[in-house]
Amino acid sequence: MRRTIRTLAMTGMLALAGTTLLSATGAQQDQDTPRKEYSDKISSSYNFRFGKDRPFIPGSAKVEGDEFVQPGAFPNAKYCAHCHQEAYHQWRQALHSNSFRTPFYRTSVNILIRTKGIEFSRHCDSCHNPIAVLAGGLTQDSHVDRKFDSDGLTCMTCHSIQSLQSTNGNGGFVMGIPAVMVDEKGNRIPGEVPYDEILKHSDRHSEAVMHDFLRTPEFCAACHKANLPDTLNDYKFVRAFTTYDEWQNSKFSQRNPLTFYSGDFTTCQGCHMKRAAITLPDYGAKNGTFASHRWLAGNTAVPFYYGFDEQLEKTIQFLRSGNFMNVDIFAIKKAGDDKMIAPLGSVPYELKANDSVETYVVFQNKNIGHSLIPEVRDLYEAYAEFIVKDSAGKEIYHSGFIKPDGMLDERAHSFTNRPVTEKGEFVDNHKVWTIRSVAYDNTVQAGRSTLVRYQFHIPANAKGPITVTAKVNYRHLRQSYLNNIFGKDHPLYPLVEIASRTRVLNIGKNPAGPADPSDNPDWMRWNNLGISYLDQLQYVDAVQAFTEVIKLRPDYADGYTNVGLTNIQWEKYSSAKGALDKALTLSPDNARALYYSALVERRTGHTEAEIADLKKVVDQYPQSRDARRELGISYYQQHNYDAAMEQFQKLQQIDPDDLAAHYNLSILYRRMGLKDKAAEQQALFVTKKFDPGSPTYSLTFLRQHPEISTESVPWHMHTDNPHDQKPMTPMAPQAGSAYSGGTYR
Repeated sequence: MRRTIRTLAMTGMLALAGTTLLSATGAQQDQDTPRKEYSDKISSSYNFRFGKDRPFIPGSAKVEGDEFVQPGAFPNAKYCAHCHQEAYHQWRQALHSNSFRTPFYRTSVNILIRTKGIEFSRHCDSCHNPIAVLAGGLTQDSHVDRKFDSDGLTCMTCHSIQSLQSTNGNGGFVMGIPAVMVDEKGNRIPGEVPYDEILKHSDRHSEAVMHDFLRTPEFCAACHKANLPDTLNDYKFVRAFTTYDEWQNSKFSQRNPLTFYSGDFTTCQGCHMKRAAITLPDYGAKNGTFASHRWLAGNTAVPFYYGFDEQLEKTIQFLRSGNFMNVDIFAIKKAGDDKMIAPLGSVPYELKANDSVETYVVFQNKNIGHSLIPEVRDLYEAYAEFIVKDSAGKEIYHSGFIKPDGMLDERAHSFTNRPVTEKGEFVDNHKVWTIRSVAYDNTVQAGRSTLVRYQFHIPANAKGPITVTAKVNYRHLRQSYLNNIFGKDHPLYPLVEIASRTRVLNIGKNPAGPADPSDNPDWMRWNNLGISYLDQLQYVDAVQAFTEVIKLRPDYADGYTNVGLTNIQWEKYSSAKGALDKALTLSPDNARALYYSALVERRTGHTEAEIADLKKVVDQYPQSRDARRELGISYYQQHNYDAAMEQFQKLQQIDPDDLAAHYNLSILYRRMGLKDKAAEQQALFVTKKFDPGSPTYSLTFLRQHPEISTESVPWHMHTDNPHDQKPMTPMAPQAGSAYSGGTYR
């Protein structure tokens, strides 16, 4: 089928006569006039609440030409599907194509519209529905045809982006006028081009729709990083989520020398857009494979709601792959005995009936390039389940279960957070503009581990063996939010087990045995325990755990570095120096050890060594936020203001929100006589700095919710206090199950 180039008039699309390709100049001229007429019409009644020069605030999206764009200027996905059947098939079931229309998103954004006004939804829709934003549809009494809503992010919204803004999120991109082709001079040709012309000049098609930045994490950061600006909340800048920052600080970015483990470089696309064999014809395929446009991640709710069985099955397979989390039932302690029996499986011990047992479970974020859970943690449920059974299968203790009404056990250890308002109330329904504080945040950052403690009593009449199982379960979304959307009469949404580990405890003797192939080696098990202790501020225990690592691997430089890091946080600098010197003896150019050595040298007044070590780190890791920040501080303290300014400016290129950069640059610019720049940095510091009053909002919430207040304490114990409710284990959809009317059979 041949199609002509089409341009948008003020009232609709006008097909140009003929089937030959017009010149880019002529097509652009035909496009510019209708666009200006359209933009003028929209502007005449548009709510420029935040100023005529900022039509898309509180979002960050921008468009070339600074005028509204006709929604019909974006060729729809079905046009692209003619040549890209595989991409279209995957996209239609994926999150991007359903980013706007789902009841999950619409519930929250409609509350914002009713509460504050439709113009504030530009903040959310800059990522969820950018065509609506750039077309000027988000204003009172809009007459924009919103038929594009059902397609969310189309092929041409992503592939029409021409450049990226700083990695500050909220739609941090600059959209160009959509074009699927350029002419022989590289000028963009707007509108739909005949397919045969594209096939004749596939290189010019690629030039129009493909850019190198599409393959970078910075492209994903345009939306997978978000803040809540004062224009949205009438309060101040609040960071919403930082998935991009978490990746950048992970081992996968290879930009951060301070990670506990190293790994191969992997981008967001490398995990969420893996190449796979095509099942439908697609001209974009290479050697029969295509970069996935499913963007598999953790959202099971959208495919479950729409009956996208293929997407749901692949999402569940992705979550169950076993690559992401490691669960280690690491140790036990018997009541009255302070000695830890660890690591389980590698040491002998004895148990008897009537013993009270503390169990130490380490959950390791092993291969996720961001936190568990990332982004809007208040909406999701990822939690630890811990089950103890006797030899007959009777439950002795169960923590982290789904109750008959679908709600999660209140005492479960949850890898989520609880944002609160200034009244100390939970921010339900994702009313993000009301967030003032976070009562607790138990997410596990990339490459780190968390320790969860459980205590149970072995009954006096118990017969062994005792079976102990620990799991990480995930549900998208939390039951109370689903109830807010649908009422309580809705099917149970999928519950997926991401990782689990079971150990058998005999009544009597438990000899040491061979390691389970699925377990980490013992040195790594101790290392993960040490990381957990460190994050929970248990410095004595952390040093002891890292010392066990050194015993098992005396050649492991990071073992000594971890001891040094713990002592630095403990403010025992002389002890830190000895450990770090040993690490550098084993690995003289180790950037991680050099960085922490520099911090010790600063404390002891060895400035030249401090700066020299930090420069070595920056040379190896030029995109290290921490090294740039500390080197800037070192130069500043030595009154080398030019060098300090250079470091803080480079730091802002990496992280535009860094408070130390804002603060120090405001001083440095003023000293250099750059008063306007100084004032700008000072204003950014004031609005982005931590609100010292916000912890009181969290305390109010925690006082009102004692059942979960322990989750805010770094060290807490889950005990076998009796529960009023009996646990119920829901059935998760299995591979090959059939969708029927909202349930799986």
